[in-house]
Amino acid sequence: MGFKGAIIALILGVTAVYFTNRRTPTFELISLNSSYDYIILGAGSAGCVLANRLSEDPGSSVLILEAGGSEDENQNISVPIGSGLVQNSKQDWMFKSEPQKKSCLAMQNKQSSWPRGKVLGGTSNLNFMQYVRGSRHDYDGWAKEGCRGWSYKDVLPYFIKSEDIQIPELQNSDYHGKGGYLSVSDGTVTQLSNVYSKAFEELGYPITDCNGKSQIGYCPSQETTKQGVRWSTAKAFLRPAIGRQNLHVSINSQVTKILIKDKKAVGVSFVRDNRKYVIMANKEVIVSAGSVQSPQILMLSGIGPKEHLKSMGIPVVTDLPVGENLQDHIMTFLDFQDNTSSAATEAKLLSPLTILEYLAFKSGRFSKTHLEGTAFFAEDKNLPPPLQFHIFSLAPAPAQVDMFLNNLNIDRKLRDGKLEEFKRNLEGNRGIFTALPILLHPKSKGTIRLQSDDPFDPPLIDPNYLDHPDDIKTFLKGVRELLRLGDTAAFRSINASSQDPLKSYTPQCDELKPDSDEYWVCRIRHFTYTVYHPTSTCRMGAKDDTTAVVDPELRVRGIQNLRVVDASVMRNVPSGNTNAPSIMIAEKAADMIRNINSVKSIRERTDKL
Repeated sequence: MGFKGAIIALILGVTAVYFTNRRTPTFELISLNSSYDYIILGAGSAGCVLANRLSEDPGSSVLILEAGGSEDENQNISVPIGSGLVQNSKQDWMFKSEPQKKSCLAMQNKQSSWPRGKVLGGTSNLNFMQYVRGSRHDYDGWAKEGCRGWSYKDVLPYFIKSEDIQIPELQNSDYHGKGGYLSVSDGTVTQLSNVYSKAFEELGYPITDCNGKSQIGYCPSQETTKQGVRWSTAKAFLRPAIGRQNLHVSINSQVTKILIKDKKAVGVSFVRDNRKYVIMANKEVIVSAGSVQSPQILMLSGIGPKEHLKSMGIPVVTDLPVGENLQDHIMTFLDFQDNTSSAATEAKLLSPLTILEYLAFKSGRFSKTHLEGTAFFAEDKNLPPPLQFHIFSLAPAPAQVDMFLNNLNIDRKLRDGKLEEFKRNLEGNRGIFTALPILLHPKSKGTIRLQSDDPFDPPLIDPNYLDHPDDIKTFLKGVRELLRLGDTAAFRSINASSQDPLKSYTPQCDELKPDSDEYWVCRIRHFTYTVYHPTSTCRMGAKDDTTAVVDPELRVRGIQNLRVVDASVMRNVPSGNTNAPSIMIAEKAADMIRNINSVKSIRERTDKL
């Protein structure tokens, strides 16, 4: 059995105990009402939070619609080490970008894979569970650009409200919360985590809590797990609320259109089990389908760029820049060989001790992602950091290479004749871990467009990666910064030397001088990969902002009773992983919708921070 098959079989066996005799609601049997006060479109990172918070009011009825099924249908989802195995599963929309012109050149048809969650909890079931809020300068920047009420001081209480911090060193921090729905745990698992922190310290990075006073520095990983289990927003927020009589959850329900009458959202149509449903909204329709499908749903409903809608034969309800301003983080891969053999390997993951430890205690290697640390690089501490680095203590096994290259959509022609060589190189390694440079604030902007007026056709995703010349310069700086780790005493103490794991797959760059800027620019343009953080396609802004789709209260401009609440409303992509900010946005939106202030006591503590 290959690595993928072995790990899948192992995780299924390991998690069988967790799921045995567990009662899971059968949403298919729910009889839907003809109307609800609030209809939420999408049960992802934001939608599950909204469903919980809005249904706290027993006087309000709430319906949440999800195109996918239950997260319990795929047992790999709950095991942190199994994150990569959820891609290309039934729970993944398996989108591909449009062919890129200046990036993704080594990928099949020059397209980037775009994993997106099609399941309760959305992409919080596919991600690597990193809890990163972003820079205070991100949110202050939103406020300065017209998003009143979204400064760092405004949003910090909502981050804290959600959180239940499990990390002992952070228990007494004013920046963290206790007792919230979202469990945040320590992500370190191997001895390499100490090497990483010492190496970054040598380079001048302070050891920090990246969700505390200052984001800049090296931060041991904080993960959204609870007692060794992935704590998606479905587990954290939706499951505790399912017993409420005023909350209905409809899975396998794909929205086809928002019903709009006289510039007012009055209901939705969706398809479930090959049957069309029409449900009316007494108060609001709330779109929470994410940065790809929220704009798709709005455009299918006649809300979007006028000329594009006309070209699709869709009657224009209101002309707004829906699908514009697409921003995403991108990364590439660098490997370091070492003599510690501390990183997770196939043999370690398949050992009886590892299995027993997880079965008995939900601890050990299966309970962590092995993405052990992150660092933020800043040239000006008064601005958001331009670069982020992840360090990943998971050694790819030779038998895992096929899955890895398939997930990344590497061109099959480039694999031919190289695969066995790559596997042999991995077999000869003493130990290996991976470093990921990440471009945080691309100046290149992309678009989401409709392929047709058929809601079952996937949208056209064009991230337009590396189009702006400044992006490749900043990205190159990130590669150079990571290569400096090899010169530190900490890395030399374990004989850690940098490698280019994808050199075999970029023959177009072979004639360039090794390690030259020209080589790395070529390498980056060939191997450019999403970090799963698309944002800003339904951008928020002031009333007179022509780039904005929603106002600072997330109401769609020109349409009554319609809001968007998810990462698509972000003014700009934040400095770091986007799951925590998406949850924060939903927490804040729930207060705005209900016209309450649920964080008053928290704000009394945080206003001085």
